[in-house]
Amino acid sequence: MKNILFKIRNRVRLSGTNSVSISSGARVRKCDISIKGNNNRLIIKNGVNIKGSKIEINGNNCSIIFEENSVIGENCYFSSREKDTLISIGKNSMFSRNIKLMTSDGHDIFCGDKRINLAKNIIIGEHVWLADSVTVLKGCNIGNGSVVGINSLVTKDIGENKIAAGVPAVEIKDNIHWDEELTFS
Repeated sequence: MKNILFKIRNRVRLSGTNSVSISSGARVRKCDISIKGNNNRLIIKNGVNIKGSKIEINGNNCSIIFEENSVIGENCYFSSREKDTLISIGKNSMFSRNIKLMTSDGHDIFCGDKRINLAKNIIIGEHVWLADSVTVLKGCNIGNGSVVGINSLVTKDIGENKIAAGVPAVEIKDNIHWDEELTFS
């Protein structure tokens, strides 16, 4: 019955030999999920809350993993493409709306006979907050406890417990911590 409800509440397209694992304690609603190719994996662990987002895996041996208790806002886009790429979102992370994570540029670019824009993994650490409309490009890692400001474009790694912002995003504050609970004095 849960599988039927999942398909009713989400648009799911699968082709090839792939693996989808969604914990019974996860909430996945109104998502557009497309997986093409072989040996790909989508893993959504317990406590994840995701609504109104697009999840795309297109290639072979690609994975997208949402670790426990992460909250994903609406209109987010996750794309793991080509071969052997991974998007990993760490435990207790919080993404606002309109976030984009893409392991590939979507089109091949060559210099002579050599391709110069290979796909690369994206690793988001634990307890990371991405504010509204952040884009994270291929090959970027964001360390545990970090925050990326609104409308930022992440083009290189961000360390642990940092605030980064801008286009391209740069680290602007060290040794921070954040709490998902709003408090007012």
